[in-house]
Amino acid sequence: MEQTAQSRLNITSASSVPISLQIAGVGSRSYAFVIDWHIRALLAVAWFVMIWVIGLAIDNVSFSSLLNSGTWIPIIIFLPPTIIYFLYHPILEILMHGRTPGKRMTGIRLVNTKGETPTTGAIIIRNVFRLIDGLPALYALGFCFAMFTKNHMRIGDLAAGTLLVFDNKPRTSTAKYARQLVTDSNMSLQDQELLVELLERWKQLNSKTRVSLAQQFLRRVGVERKYLDEKLLEKQLRELAGQ
Repeated sequence: MEQTAQSRLNITSASSVPISLQIAGVGSRSYAFVIDWHIRALLAVAWFVMIWVIGLAIDNVSFSSLLNSGTWIPIIIFLPPTIIYFLYHPILEILMHGRTPGKRMTGIRLVNTKGETPTTGAIIIRNVFRLIDGLPALYALGFCFAMFTKNHMRIGDLAAGTLLVFDNKPRTSTAKYARQLVTDSNMSLQDQELLVELLERWKQLNSKTRVSLAQQFLRRVGVERKYLDEKLLEKQLRELAGQ
């Protein structure tokens, strides 16, 4: 794994294709956080409104009367919003593989330094450190760390070995091409997967790497190289993939 000064995470995939992921800056991660904060706030407001409506429907009891009842009712009122506030990020990041609704809308996701989805333990550690990143208020400490660290990592990221990158999701056509290769190609399954991944990551590679990997792949599958130009090599690879 290699990290460059251009805020990119350069890794090598399981099929030996170099991948470059752009690291999300302070603006993107702040935007995602604001979206997630509003979602949590709306969920809390919806819960309070529901309690208020139930109180009025049962015995015409006002919301303030419920809060001042001196019983276990205030605990019931505030417990769900508290759980949502503290567990929203870790639960969704685990279930959504490093994403939350805010991250998905912003086009970023959480990865480890190998470009993989972080483990459950790493996600939990990262979110526990929100208590420190949030000091003294409004995530000021975490914001400063994200602003001035090389890869825009807040304290929780440094502790958990995680970072936020822009989500380069595969195009919807990729699955179609993969299925077509399986049924129409004489290539092995491993070569089919390698070709699909190479074409999917093509725009993330520099010119020299594109030409080198294309030539290596054509030799690997025993196909005569028709071109030297990278655009024509891409065309030849896409013809092999049926694109």
